[in-house]
Amino acid sequence: MTITLLGSYNGVELIRHELKRFGLMGFNSSPTSAPFEGIVLVKGSLRVAYDSEVEIVGPGAVVTMHPVKGDVCIIAMQDAEFIYISSAPIFDSYRRGVERFHQMATEIAQKDGYTASHCERIRKYSVLIGCELGLSARELLSLSCGALFHDIGKTQIPDEILRKPGRLTPEEFDIMKMHTIYGRDMMSSPSNPFLHIGSTVAEQHHERYDGSGYPYGLKGEEIYLPAAIVAVVDSYDAMTSKRPYQRPKSKQEAIDEIRALRGKLYDPRVVDAFLKVVSTLDDL
Repeated sequence: MTITLLGSYNGVELIRHELKRFGLMGFNSSPTSAPFEGIVLVKGSLRVAYDSEVEIVGPGAVVTMHPVKGDVCIIAMQDAEFIYISSAPIFDSYRRGVERFHQMATEIAQKDGYTASHCERIRKYSVLIGCELGLSARELLSLSCGALFHDIGKTQIPDEILRKPGRLTPEEFDIMKMHTIYGRDMMSSPSNPFLHIGSTVAEQHHERYDGSGYPYGLKGEEIYLPAAIVAVVDSYDAMTSKRPYQRPKSKQEAIDEIRALRGKLYDPRVVDAFLKVVSTLDDL
C-alpha cells in the first residue's frame, strides 16, 4: 500500500491511496467525533464496508460516509487507486501505523524468512474468505491485521527450536505453542495500539473445532471466527509449502484434506467458504 498526502486545510485532508488486489485499509471510529469521510475511486474496484453498509464500487464512483460512527474497511478487489477525503486529520497517525506495520513485517522476515511470505499469503487468503462470509468491517480489520501478524509471537521462540530441520520433541513443541500467547501479548501491548484489533486472531489461530487445538482447547463457535478462518488458510498454505521435514502436498491433496476435516478440525462455515473461493487463491 502507498499513501500520499495531497493537501490539507483546517483539518480536512486529501490522501491518495494505491492498493494491490486484496490489499486493505481501514480505521476504527473515534468515540469522541463522527467525521465526514469520502472516497473518489480513480481506477480498480473497491469493497467498502462501514457501519452496516457494504458497497462494491468501480472507477469514477464516489462514496460518502457521514457521520462515521463505526469501523471502516476498504478492500481492493482489483488493483486500485483512490482519493480518500477526511474531515479529521488522520494522515500522520495512519502513516506511522503503516510504517510500523512494515517494520514489524521486516522483523518477522529477519527471524524466519518462511514466515514473512507465508503471513502475507495468509492475509490475502483470509480476507477473501472473510468477504465470502460477509464479515463486518470490524471483523475484517481484525482478520487482516491478525492474519498478517498471526505468527509474530515466533520472534520470541529460540532459533534452535524455530529453525530446527526435523520434528520437534514434545518439550520443544510446548515451547513452540507459546508463540500464540506471545503474539497476543505483543499485539495487545500499549506500544502497538494499531495491532490490538488482531490480538485474538494471533492467540486463537491454532484452536481447532473439535477442541484439540491450543492454547485453550476451545471448541466450535467458542473460537473467534476470524481466527477460525486463519486456522484453515494457515493449514492450507503449510500443506502446500515446502518444509524441511516434509514434501509439499499438491493443491488438490490439501483441498481434499481440508474438506475431510470439515466439522472436525475446521469450522464448517469456513471450509464451505474456502471451497467456494479456493480456485482464486492461485491468482494471489
